[in-house]
Amino acid sequence: MKHFTSVQDIGDLKQALEKAKQVKEHPFADQELGRNKTVMLIFFNSSLRTRLSTQKAGMNLGMNVMVLDINQGAWKLETERGVIMDGDKPEHILEAIPVMGSYCDIIGVRSFAQFENKADDYNEVILNQFIQYSGKPVFSMEAATRHPLQSFADLITIEEYKMRERPKVVLTWAPHPRALPQAVPNSFAEWMNAADFEFVITHPEGYELDEQFVGDAIVEYDKEKAYRDADFVYAKNWAAYRDPNYGRVLSTDRDWTVDAKKMALTNNAYFMHCLPVRRNMIVSDEVIESSRSIVIPEAANRVVSAQTVLKEILLTM
Repeated sequence: MKHFTSVQDIGDLKQALEKAKQVKEHPFADQELGRNKTVMLIFFNSSLRTRLSTQKAGMNLGMNVMVLDINQGAWKLETERGVIMDGDKPEHILEAIPVMGSYCDIIGVRSFAQFENKADDYNEVILNQFIQYSGKPVFSMEAATRHPLQSFADLITIEEYKMRERPKVVLTWAPHPRALPQAVPNSFAEWMNAADFEFVITHPEGYELDEQFVGDAIVEYDKEKAYRDADFVYAKNWAAYRDPNYGRVLSTDRDWTVDAKKMALTNNAYFMHCLPVRRNMIVSDEVIESSRSIVIPEAANRVVSAQTVLKEILLTM
């Protein structure tokens, strides 16, 4: 694996899940693999699980780990060509990237959608600049359109908890006070389609995702119908994708909050969310604190997904 930005980079899913299982059972078995190797984790946006889980994954592999917070620990970076740099950004990303690459062996990048230019977001301008100019293997710790480490962890978690070979998995939109990127739902949809589960996406009209990510999923606007007989319910907010409303909040309808009444329609489903979660907007206290909530094991599997990916990159170096 040279770079990791989507499910297409992971190869055969069954093999990837088996590798993840081995990593989870023997987390320190490959420390010599990462010895004297350095992974640099670059954050353009805030993080808790991604930062800690990826640091832990690198350390489990015996790697040196460097963390750079662009907004607090570095010069502000200009990302556009042709700009007269007479403002508050003294360094250009095209000089910064090769410098970063010279200090490490692998680079992880976290950079959200800006909702300023849809084409720039969906062309993954920042992530692809690191791939083009760093000279090092690059993996995504969440980009504008995908969050593959999260989705890999989600799939690992579903595999661990599923009671039938082809479970029904429901991705439901839920309300949030701010405009959030489509990266998590895009990526989750991509991985669920690749896993060939019975997969349903439910959301209010106007929140349709990019068709390339929806794929073969069933889109159901009737949320009660979508929930019926589900084995897993994955809640997530996202802002509108379609023009002219790209990046806008169209609804904060609390009727879409995941609550006990909706979960009662399911096949005793497990509740999932990538965290952080706004309680009693995305999900009720009762649901997230129930015995069917697996958000903590799901978060713990972030170490497993990151370590599996880093190991595969190291093996190809």
